[in-house]
Amino acid sequence: MPTSNHLLSSVQVARFVAHGFLRLDAVVPDEMNAQAAGVLTAGIPAVPFGTPLADAYPEGSFARRLVDLPPVAGALRSLVGPDPAIDHHAVHVREPDEGRAQPLHGDAIIDTRPDAFDVQLMYYPQEVAAEMGGTLLVPGSHLRRTNESDTGRYQNLRGQIRLTCPAGTVLLLHHGIWHGGRRNDSDRRRFMFKIRFNPVVPQVRLWDTADLADPAVAAELRTRFPWYEQATGRLEIYNRVQLWRALTGDDRFDLDHWVTRVTNRPRRTA
Repeated sequence: MPTSNHLLSSVQVARFVAHGFLRLDAVVPDEMNAQAAGVLTAGIPAVPFGTPLADAYPEGSFARRLVDLPPVAGALRSLVGPDPAIDHHAVHVREPDEGRAQPLHGDAIIDTRPDAFDVQLMYYPQEVAAEMGGTLLVPGSHLRRTNESDTGRYQNLRGQIRLTCPAGTVLLLHHGIWHGGRRNDSDRRRFMFKIRFNPVVPQVRLWDTADLADPAVAAELRTRFPWYEQATGRLEIYNRVQLWRALTGDDRFDLDHWVTRVTNRPRRTA
């Protein structure tokens, strides 16, 4: 799985921790995008759960070429480490004038790991215009524990993003982010290919940490989103600190003493 020099920076990983996703615009070459409709319509053979990435897709296959693209491989290496396992993959198609949308949901119905996460790659081979029902994302929702479709009744959260993007765009999502495919009101089929990756190594300092002390890291981790409540929204900052401590191996890191206050264990000295 080549990475070249495309590892993520600390600022980029902090942005992923805060937002719950990373967007790589137009990183897939035009010639692959042109092949995608045929390949995805024909289908990509399933692989057993837990298959190492190196064994999951044959050399030269479309899926292997996709994950071996240096920007994609570098980002995956930075988030889930070398040679992750494949959880599953799927081709999703939104039909023209489909008349329905997927409810808002998270994909991790029983996943409560505080120190590890799966990453979902979503590849869009064609330009996604507003009327094509691009994936809806709620930034900063990934660390709020819900069961899979608890959020299905929510509509139009402040700050939500309905994806529009150029052809060849790849999203990398934290497994818990609230999302859903929107209704396709265009006259064209919309394709999306998804792969879910399971890490097989501790997700500790897997990226380029040269900028770990950059103040922009803390600034990213402090990001608040419009749908956050005044008080409860602070819990998202707390959860991010916990995840950042796990990712960096630094159990002293904090933002405004949020975690330090509640992990303090005074010892009797007299």
